[in-house]
Amino acid sequence: MTGRPSDYTEELAADICVRLADGESLKAICAEDQMPHRATVFRWLAAHESFRDMYARAREEQADTLADELVAIADEASVSVKHEGEEVRLALDATGVAHNRLRVDTRKWVAAKLKPRKYGEKVQNENTNVNVEMTHEQWLASLD
Repeated sequence: MTGRPSDYTEELAADICVRLADGESLKAICAEDQMPHRATVFRWLAAHESFRDMYARAREEQADTLADELVAIADEASVSVKHEGEEVRLALDATGVAHNRLRVDTRKWVAAKLKPRKYGEKVQNENTNVNVEMTHEQWLASLD
């Protein structure tokens, strides 16, 4: 019986990054027996600069994948459910709409964290400093 891989390989690192970019979570990837444990991946990230760079790019691409999913979820008119072992498509009711809203909000939040410049909230700084010129006498008079 072979255990989980613990030795770093470029092929395994690339596979992890491709799957991340396609929208899978690291937790789901590492749950598979043929994949390394998450702790192993984190050790690899600390030890291999090329993997760190590839991983960072994959996470940014994951944000774009999530953004694509947002449109698909918003366009869904029905939902798949299992009924007696078979998949059935049902029109969205209020519960389905609420579920999709949660799916959209979650993906928006994650995309904003992964790629804040593109998907984060736009923060606009407003300058509220107003320069007022007054004489010393005017300033003293304003204190009364």
